[in-house]
Amino acid sequence: MTATNSSPVPVDPRSEQRLSEAGLRYRLVDMDDAVDGEAFLRADARGFLDEEPTDAQVEQMRATMRLRRNIGVFDEAAGTWPVATVNSWVTPLTVPGGEIDMWAISSVTVAGTHRRRGIARSLLEGELRAAHSSGVAIAGLTASEATIYSRYGFGAAVPVMRFTVDTARAGWAATSPTDGRVSYVDKQTLADDLERLHEVSRTVRSGQVAGWRGRWLRMAGLAAGDKDAAAVRGLRFTDGEGVVQGAMAYTLSELPGAFRSEMRIRSLITTSDEALRSLWQFVVQHDLVTNARVDQRPLDDPLPWLVADQRAVTAEVHDHGWLRVLDVEAALTARTYSAPLDAVLSVTDPLGFAEGRWRVRIDAEGRCSVDPTDADHDISLGVVELSALYAGGVPATQLAAAGRIDGDPAAVAAFSAAFRTQPAPHLGIWY
Repeated sequence: MTATNSSPVPVDPRSEQRLSEAGLRYRLVDMDDAVDGEAFLRADARGFLDEEPTDAQVEQMRATMRLRRNIGVFDEAAGTWPVATVNSWVTPLTVPGGEIDMWAISSVTVAGTHRRRGIARSLLEGELRAAHSSGVAIAGLTASEATIYSRYGFGAAVPVMRFTVDTARAGWAATSPTDGRVSYVDKQTLADDLERLHEVSRTVRSGQVAGWRGRWLRMAGLAAGDKDAAAVRGLRFTDGEGVVQGAMAYTLSELPGAFRSEMRIRSLITTSDEALRSLWQFVVQHDLVTNARVDQRPLDDPLPWLVADQRAVTAEVHDHGWLRVLDVEAALTARTYSAPLDAVLSVTDPLGFAEGRWRVRIDAEGRCSVDPTDADHDISLGVVELSALYAGGVPATQLAAAGRIDGDPAAVAAFSAAFRTQPAPHLGIWY
């Protein structure tokens, strides 16, 4: 897939006018300009309540941000740093049956001194209009707060699992033999393995997006200013033919007065069930470790079935990947489906992008056609709900039970069966 380059897309004129009327300047930030780029990055860190980045961190982050479309909102009376930030880029999003270009949105911050002035609204709506005008059918983000983005049409589409394992209690139950091996690797090799394995594995599950080099350097403990860098350790799993099929980055921290440690898994990526079982076995059976924690695992991760005592595994489901449909026809026809369907959807969208009534026909092979129609609808839903359903990880029947979708129960059940996918959608990174 050839992705659209979002970097040269100009700022949205409607948001520019709105912010200008409030005495604020809304403009692209030039990451090749050291002063401009540093101001953006320091304001971004401030917005996320991070510590002041070092010069080395700023330079390393600029290398990543040069590949993105960075926007700042400036108030001349408040200094040279932007008072709000956002960046975006176009990345492939894995969907059932293939990929679609997604407008990824990140670094959304507003300074505490400038809240309640409509700045976040201008940023988010400006990004959606820029994406739509560029012909990108869907936008996505990961959210530090869960209550903000639905007002802009985003739906929580890719839930993930957070595991806490009482390793002293869990025991190991799996008996599948393996002729592969787990071995330690240096940090550079770890970063390379994580990057390569992610690019292979991300095409298997709906909801995944492409990574970037800075992400894997950070996971491997090679990012400038990482306080935990010295504690990062790396593993790889190699199968019997010498092919690397899994990698894990983790840290160990000693528990006070216990002579035992807690393991925190930064990243765990595998391309085979054998690799996943072997790395989980390493975690569960690690000497002198009493518990292990990991986030952003798929809902169908087999961990609870690998241990002798399932009650030793605490599993917490939470939202992670948020999607926003901008073009109903382009988005729905980009993926395949699990069951036939012939239904008319009535979609409401306060921002207008997905508004309309659409006849959705899915054949026995899972191929979809979408046409605007004036026919009576079978199902009505908002763009938030349609976006939540899009990746195949949220049942339409569940949303109907919550009163979020209206329609004949049989039509909703057919809709739900068509959109659901296996394996479970997943998003293993923040962006």
